[in-house]
Amino acid sequence: MAKIMAVNAGSSSLKFQLLDMPSETLITSGIVERIGMKDSVFTVKLNGQKIEEIIDIDNHAVAVKMLLDKLIDLNIIASFEEIEGVGHRVVHGADKLTKSCVVGEEEIAILESIIDLAPLHNGPNLVGIKAFQEILPKIKQVAVFDTAFHHTMPEESFMYAVPYDWYERYQVRKYGFHGTSHQFVSLRTAELLGKKPEECNVIVCHIGNGASICAVKKGESVDTSMGFTPLEGIPMGTRSGNVDPALVEYMMAKKNKSAKEITNYLNKQSGYLGVSGLSSDSRDLVDASLKGNHRAQLAIDVQAKRIADYIASYYVYMEGADAIVFTAGIGENAAPTRENIIKRLKVLGVEIDPERNNCRGVERLISTDDSKIKVFVVPTNEEVMIARDTLRLTH
Repeated sequence: MAKIMAVNAGSSSLKFQLLDMPSETLITSGIVERIGMKDSVFTVKLNGQKIEEIIDIDNHAVAVKMLLDKLIDLNIIASFEEIEGVGHRVVHGADKLTKSCVVGEEEIAILESIIDLAPLHNGPNLVGIKAFQEILPKIKQVAVFDTAFHHTMPEESFMYAVPYDWYERYQVRKYGFHGTSHQFVSLRTAELLGKKPEECNVIVCHIGNGASICAVKKGESVDTSMGFTPLEGIPMGTRSGNVDPALVEYMMAKKNKSAKEITNYLNKQSGYLGVSGLSSDSRDLVDASLKGNHRAQLAIDVQAKRIADYIASYYVYMEGADAIVFTAGIGENAAPTRENIIKRLKVLGVEIDPERNNCRGVERLISTDDSKIKVFVVPTNEEVMIARDTLRLTH
């Protein structure tokens, strides 16, 4: 057995899980919030209990040291050396880091060179890696990329019809995200089907505040809805998803704003929030729609229609699908959303069982017995996927 830590560092936060591998047993988990601010919040979950402490934490290195010391104080580990590997979620590997890897000086340099592809994520991810390297210099650090699973996409899927020079010189192409989640869920779905991954086609719907759809053919990603950035694809909590690119120039003129400001509207003031004018939270929209709020229902329906469009196109592209699977916060918990999407696909012979679909956050078959495509809810577990790759690369 090996103790492996899975880490997700944000600009002012640090989420972690400590797992026993290869059994994939969760030992403890927690989060450090408000790093670099007053009254930082440090939370550890252990044996069903939540231990919380409010203290000023100046930076990620301090947060990491505090976290590791707390694991010793709580008798979770006897020494730092018990941790045999640390896996880090890294959002973007571009076309230079296409699979999980042990992080050394060369990898750090590459990650620093591509920060501009995901400035809100890769920078903080790097800070987390360096903080753990400083405190645990003898323990291997592994980077697990959101983009890696999608590097099996064929050229026809990832290329944009723009000047080829943009791709050669500036790496402009579809990368896709949520890859760690899509990989975990598609592997688990194959198990539920009683097949090997290479024997089935699965369409994964990762629907949370950020959302993407992925076509997984014979165990490999062949297309996905997010693109060069997470803005492409379906409407989300605050993201617009696909729009006509000319809209940017048009709205720049109408609102006297810069391209950056209009892009900010598309990233942070669109999607559920933009259409409804109410909230970016699907639960608020469902409640409002039940009370007759047209725009709340419209925001839900616009997203459901676009998701159904992707599912149908991926069904054709893969020449059929064995399963459609829902995951992430909304996908796992919002039965009305799942029903709204699947009812638009009845021409494919897919049908949801309302009683089976009446579930939240559990693994379950939710299609009818005679549905031509099985429909599942499968809770995602990106931390387990990170731990699997970390174990493989450190042992």
